[in-house]
Amino acid sequence: MTGNPIGGHVPVAGGLATAGLKYAAEIGAEMVQVFVSNPRGWALGEGDPREDAKLREAGMPVFVHVNYLVNFGSPTEATLTGSVAVVRHGLRRGAEIGAAGVVVHTGSAVSQTREAALRQVHDHLLPLLDEIPEDGPDLLLEPMAGQGQMLCATVQDLGPYLEALESHPKVGVCLDTCHAFAAGHDLAAPGGVARMLEELHQVAPGRLKMFHANDCKDACGSKRDRHENIGAGQIGERAFTELMRHPVADGVPLCIETPGKADKHREDIALLKKLRP
Repeated sequence: MTGNPIGGHVPVAGGLATAGLKYAAEIGAEMVQVFVSNPRGWALGEGDPREDAKLREAGMPVFVHVNYLVNFGSPTEATLTGSVAVVRHGLRRGAEIGAAGVVVHTGSAVSQTREAALRQVHDHLLPLLDEIPEDGPDLLLEPMAGQGQMLCATVQDLGPYLEALESHPKVGVCLDTCHAFAAGHDLAAPGGVARMLEELHQVAPGRLKMFHANDCKDACGSKRDRHENIGAGQIGERAFTELMRHPVADGVPLCIETPGKADKHREDIALLKKLRP
C-alpha cells in the first residue's frame, strides 16, 4: 500500500475486532473507523480487552467516531455534561484500541451567540485535551455542512475554534468532503480542491489527520448533509483524484461514510484506490 490509506466506517455488533475486521476485509479497507458507544445515545460501554487487543494488532490505522449527540456549544447543561463524558470515554477507549484519532463534530451554538458557544468549547473541551497522554489519540474536529448555527462549516471557521482550544497540540482536523462542499467549498470546480486545502493549511497547518471521503447529493453551498457514493454525486471523481495528489493531503487516510451496504462500500473503496496516485 502506498499513498493515502483508504477504508471505511465498519459495524462492530458482534465484537469490535471480530465484526469490524471481518467487514473491513469484505470491503477491502486499509483503515477503519468505529463507534465505541451508542452513536445516538448517552450510554457508555466498557470494551472487551480481547477484542481491543485484536484491533490493536491488526496493523491498520484505526479511528473512533464519538456519538452524534455531542455538542460543546449547546446552551443545555445536560448536553454539555453528556458531551464531556462521551468525549472522555471516546479518548480512553481510543487509547485502549490504539486509535490514531477520535472524531468529534464541532457542534452548534443552537440558541446562543457564537461567542458564548466558543467560550463553552474552551471551558469544557480544552480540559479534556490536557488529559490525553502524549502517546494517546488526537482529538479530530469535524466541521459540519453549515446548517443552523453550526460553529464550523468552512475551513476558515476552524480558526476561531482552534483559538478557543488555545491551539492545543492534541487537536487535529477530520475533513468531510460532503460537508465542505455543502458548506460552500466548490470541490467540483477547477482548482477547488487545491483552494480548500491551501486555505486549511493556512488556518490549521499540519493538523489534517483524516478525510471522510463522501460525495454529495446536493449542490455546492446547499448546507444539506446528504452523503452520496463516490462519483455518483455533485462532487465527482475528479475532485477525489485531485485531493489525493495534493501535498497537504499526502498520506492522510480516507474513510468512506457512503450509502449502501458492503457491496456499495467495496465499490467506493475500489474506485478511490483506482484514483489514488
